Amino acid sequence: QVTLVESGGGLVQAGGSLRLSCAASGRTFSMSAMGWFRQEPGKDRECVAAINRSGGYTYYADFVKGRFTISRENAKNTVYLQMNSLKPEDTALYYCAASYQTSIGTRTYEYDSWGQGTQVTVSS
Repeated sequence: QVTLVESGGGLVQAGGSLRLSCAASGRTFSMSAMGWFRQEPGKDRECVAAINRSGGYTYYADFVKGRFTISRENAKNTVYLQMNSLKPEDTALYYCAASYQTSIGTRTYEYDSWGQGTQVTVSS
């Protein structure tokens, strides 16, 4: 179990940037693969990006690749999602998640711990 707390969400203009942070409690953070998911009302939760335990491998959904960057600082027990060139369709509740799987997962059932979510709203 890892306790996760997201921060950094808010209201931004289209084309702007935002950085989400996810702070993890516990002493096993460095052993957890991490992911960022987002969910709009009435839609399924979808994987945005994921990063392996060491930070050497990443995954990005096609709809964010080239705009978003996932990174982690294991010494600070924190994972980040840098979001650039934001679009109105990026508006969603963003969740941080942790997995103890060896490989990077892109499905919700592959993650064991979830944050409470942080709202990102992009105006046109």
